[in-house]
Amino acid sequence: MATATQRRTAVPRRAGDCRPGCGACCIAPSISTPMPGHPRGKAAGERCASLDGDYRCRLWGRPERPCCCAGLQPSDEMCGDDRQQAITWLTALERATRP
Repeated sequence: MATATQRRTAVPRRAGDCRPGCGACCIAPSISTPMPGHPRGKAAGERCASLDGDYRCRLWGRPERPCCCAGLQPSDEMCGDDRQQAITWLTALERATRP
C-alpha cells in the first residue's frame, strides 16, 4: 500500500483542485490589500469573508479576487494530506514572510 507521501507525489494537484472542506488558504494567510468583505485586508488566522459554508472561495475566478490569492495555487507541498497540515504549512509561510 502506498504511503501518504507517495500518494501526494503520484497525483499532483492542479490549479482549482482544492480539497473539499479545507479553506486553509482563505484562513491562514494575511491579506494586506482591500477586498470584498475586508476593506483593510485581513489578519492571519482570520476567516475570509468570501469563504462560503463549504470552505470554498466565492471569488474564485472573478476579477475581485485579490492578486495575492490568485497567485496562491493548490500544491502537494502546501495542501499536505489534510486541512491541519495545510494550515500549519501556510502559518509557517506567513511567519517566514512577515515584514
